[in-house]
Amino acid sequence: MSAPRGRIGLTLPFLLLSMHGAIGQPMRMVESFPSAQAVVDGRNAEYSVRFDGLVDHRASRLFITQDGHVVETLKPLLAAAPQVLFASAPALPPGGYELHWSARSMADGSVTEGSIPFTVRR
Repeated sequence: MSAPRGRIGLTLPFLLLSMHGAIGQPMRMVESFPSAQAVVDGRNAEYSVRFDGLVDHRASRLFITQDGHVVETLKPLLAAAPQVLFASAPALPPGGYELHWSARSMADGSVTEGSIPFTVRR
């Protein structure tokens, strides 16, 4: 009986690591709304960023800037999908913006940051 248990004990850590990508690779953004360079109509006030790993929603941040100034600090929804930062905010006036994120990985605690430029038109 000890042989199968030993194999499981050795295999389980490798399976868990493979669920979050290769060892030593940081979590990456794979999709966002709005997408890069998107033009949105201004009525939609929902923002999301999906990653290739599990996100610590409490330790992650989303915010919107215009001309280098923060215009909206978003609160990520704690009940969002485990790989997604999701937030909503009041509709923005027409103009150019950037959606910024700082996301902490649940797997190893590393932080990935980035931004997506988008434009609001009516």
